[in-house]
Amino acid sequence: MSNLLEVANVSKKFGNFTALNNASLSVPEGSIFGLLGPNGAGKTTLIRIVNQITMPDSGTVHLGGELLNENHIRDIGYLPEERGLYKSMKVGEQALYLAQLKGLSKAEAKKRLKYWFERLEIGDWWNKKIQELSKGMAQKIQFVVTVLHEPKLLIFDEPFSGFDPINANLIKDEILRLRDNGATVIFSTHRMESVEELCDDIALIHKSNKILDGKLVDIKRQYKINTFEVGLRTANNEALRLELNEKFNVSDANFKTLEDELKVNIKLNPDQKPNDLLNYLTTKGEISHFVELIPSVNDIFIQTVKNN
Repeated sequence: MSNLLEVANVSKKFGNFTALNNASLSVPEGSIFGLLGPNGAGKTTLIRIVNQITMPDSGTVHLGGELLNENHIRDIGYLPEERGLYKSMKVGEQALYLAQLKGLSKAEAKKRLKYWFERLEIGDWWNKKIQELSKGMAQKIQFVVTVLHEPKLLIFDEPFSGFDPINANLIKDEILRLRDNGATVIFSTHRMESVEELCDDIALIHKSNKILDGKLVDIKRQYKINTFEVGLRTANNEALRLELNEKFNVSDANFKTLEDELKVNIKLNPDQKPNDLLNYLTTKGEISHFVELIPSVNDIFIQTVKNN
């Protein structure tokens, strides 16, 4: 898979403050790329550089194999965390205006807006002013004007902010559909559960430096701890716990069950195999729960930031 966006050794200072320090990352074409980091890490600065809102002090950015230039503005759709709609303008009037700024004719913009307004069931909002809409309703309009010109690269900064669970799920499905139709997505959020659901690749920025990046599945594999969460129904929980302690590295587990049973985490040594553990446990009682503990994005985020 080729990369749509290549950021190479980009640095940016504001006075004595270093916002980005020699940051590099590659965003595969047709993927959803999670751009993660604590507040103030440098994510927004990087996004602004890609959008040519600010320029880097050093380094290069390539989009589609070309050095980033003003013609690429039409190839990018950007949904900022701080929303940018004019509150006193009517929805339809504003959407048409913003669409034409991205190069669409008025007729084509109207055609595409009709499609999206029907798709998101907001057709009766055309003559409403933004200030009459709730935060979530205005967010839908912002989403539409971001994707309307069908850009190659979509950048969503906290796209689910202000949405109830139903509408957040609706927009999530639309982001996945856009990806499936060929768009490349950069997704910046603090909602780690959304990263789990959506992202193919991630990069983590902390204190202006990129400290982790790669395919999410590979990163999870790297952080695996070879530990299994086990629930067992047995005649004597205490006796079995003592026996397990002699054979394995055992600690208490905390997961919800419907019955009183032995709940433990069992960490295997490199020479111990999950199948052997499973076979052993079947001789000791009824297995109600057997799950490998795969680190979540949230766990990886916290551990990596603390370590750096």
